[in-house]
Amino acid sequence: MNAILKPASSMHPDEWQARVQLAACYRIFDMLGWTEMIYNHITVRLPDSVTGGAKLFLINPFGLHYSEVTASNLLKIDVQGNKLDDNPWPVNPAGFTVHSAIHENIPDAHCVMHTHTTNGLAVACTAAGLAQNNFYSAQLHGLVAYHDFEGITIHADETPRLLKNIGDKPAVILRNHGLLSWGRTLPLAFVRLWTLQRACDVQVAQAALGPAMPVPEHVAARTVADSFQWDQKFGAGQDVFDALVRRVDRIDDSYKA
Repeated sequence: MNAILKPASSMHPDEWQARVQLAACYRIFDMLGWTEMIYNHITVRLPDSVTGGAKLFLINPFGLHYSEVTASNLLKIDVQGNKLDDNPWPVNPAGFTVHSAIHENIPDAHCVMHTHTTNGLAVACTAAGLAQNNFYSAQLHGLVAYHDFEGITIHADETPRLLKNIGDKPAVILRNHGLLSWGRTLPLAFVRLWTLQRACDVQVAQAALGPAMPVPEHVAARTVADSFQWDQKFGAGQDVFDALVRRVDRIDDSYKA
């Protein structure tokens, strides 16, 4: 069942634009194999031009695979996770608890992404965490936070500890759990998560080959400073995201509906 909400013509154009971009991102995750059946989430805060300053968000309908998400069936919710439209699909409360804490308390967290990829989860289960030994992890030097596993994320009392552990770091390894990123735009959150995922992929592959050569601290610091993909002057991930949207469009552009 695909829930169809109001047509695009009856929505604020900024809301429809946010819906199309987010739906495209769900399809990109599916294309990359970053799915977990019907679980996990990408959330986006709607702009003030739509909400008048209220904190309202878009999230995937709980029960749909990422390949089924479209612009019109995304759920509109408030910071408590309450539905604000007549979409028949429910909200996953465990899924939005972490997202709402970050959206509510980190001013630049316009978009929050969370995955349970095999290699990401493998690194999250590793005591030493992300290894500073490859091109991708060097680009994340000083940008990765860690939060200890406290069980399924449905308890609000975890929020202060989560926020303290994240601080201002935009990439997060949820220990024993998975990966997370946030950003002031969806494309920026995406390239941060993609880089973290690539670092984990390389780390897992390298571990089978024996001891790795570490990247020296001063080289890692220079690498992250030179990583222009984080810089708004160079698009902050927009060009990467647009290229992947074009790939999705060639496969199936039904997310635009």
